Order: sequence, then structure tokens, then C-alpha cells
Amino acid sequence: MSFSWSLPFLEPHTAGEEKYALIILNQPFPLSLLQKLWSTTHWHCCADGGANRLHDVLYDVTSASPSASEADSRPKYLPNLILGDLDSLRDDVKSYYASQDVTIAQDHDQYSTDLMKCVQALIEKEQAEGCQYDIILLGGLSGRLDQTIHTLSYLYKLRKTRKRVFTVTEENVAWILDSGEHKIHVNQAYLGITCGLLPVGIDSTVLTTTGLEWNLSDTDSCFDGMVSTSNHLVPGENVVTVKTSKPIIWTVELRVPALA
Repeated sequence: MSFSWSLPFLEPHTAGEEKYALIILNQPFPLSLLQKLWSTTHWHCCADGGANRLHDVLYDVTSASPSASEADSRPKYLPNLILGDLDSLRDDVKSYYASQDVTIAQDHDQYSTDLMKCVQALIEKEQAEGCQYDIILLGGLSGRLDQTIHTLSYLYKLRKTRKRVFTVTEENVAWILDSGEHKIHVNQAYLGITCGLLPVGIDSTVLTTTGLEWNLSDTDSCFDGMVSTSNHLVPGENVVTVKTSKPIIWTVELRVPALA
């Protein structure tokens, strides 16, 4: 199979028919990244403590007398839903969003994570609307290692039922490249040169690439063998192609200041 990839949710002006859902996880992120992703997505959900992160990045809770601009920024970024077991959601954050009529739902299911609960809520929304959103996870690749592994594992599982799921942090954009041939459109105005093709969760894969500084040609890649980390995009090249025999994780550096 062949696939084409682009990142319109990071472009200065986004247009198109795609619908994007933003799920904010409980990990730190800069305000400029939030502002960009918020403006190019259509449904916004906080996974439990992700609401704390959203609240705090918009409002300096350590300040005794916040400025008017700080105090006014939070109502511009009200999520559609805060969902999870709510063991991480602070009382002051819960009270604030409740006062703004944001839906806050508690789910005690211990066999699903807060991220999984948010995706299920999105699925129910999609079933009612008769469409599917592309998912953008804000966070998920930093902090606790077990949570990072869960994010990567969940990306693999979601690829079986969803077309596009991206995870975005201050340092990276990453997603699954399924078995097949991929054309990745890169805008180096906001993407850095460093990238990687990671054979996570598989025994091995065979990779062939173009558009990279160190291209691969029918090269075996596995965790206890060759792994293409710290590879580079070629300056001036706006397309990378990847052929892989097994699903892998593609990750590329993000220039957050360029998004501001």
C-alpha cells in the first residue's frame, strides 16, 4: 500500500476538509505550540491532568496579581471535554472549568487509560456525526517511561482503525508508518533536520528511503541491530519517501518558535 503524509495542522494557514481532534495529555508544553494546535483543530479534550497543563500554561497560578491579559486568556481556550478517572485533576482547575460550563466526566474504568477514554469519547462523537477525525495528541513522549511506551503501543493499535494519529511535543512530531510505501511532505520552516525511523514493537523491518542525509536501501532494521536515529532531512528537499516491510515509528524534530 502507498500513503501520503503532510502536517497541515502546523501550517501558518490551514485549509481543507480534514477534521482534527486535539487530546491534551498531562505533560508540559509551550504556549506557542498550544496556540497553533488549538487554532487548527476542531474538537478539544483534556485527559484528566491535561486540564491542569492547559489551565496553567494560560495563567500563572504562582502570581499573586496576574495581569489582565493572563486572566483573560483562559476563556479563549475552553475544552469541549475533560475526561478521565480525575485522580490528577486539581480542585481549583476543576472548579474553574465547571464555572465555564465545560463538561467534566469521570470514568473509573481501571482497564483503560485516560487517553483511551478520550479516544472512546471521540469515537462516540464520530458515530453521531458520521465522520472520522484525525487525532493529534499533545504530549505523550516525555515524562514517565511507562506512559511513553503506552503512547507508542496505543499508536500501533489505533493504526488498525484510524487513518491518521499524530503525537506532538515541544521537541517532536511522530506517527506510525504502516507496512508499505510512504511519501512524507516536509516543511523545513517548522521542522528541524533531525529525524528517525524506529522499529519499535516489531522483530525487524526492511527499509528503503530517499530524501535523507543517510538513506537506506533494503536495509534490515531492528532493536538489537541497526536503528536509524539522528538521521537528517536534506536541506531544500521537501519530500521524504520511506518503504518499510513492517510498521515503524517515524519521528522528526519540531521547531516550536517557528510556529509562533
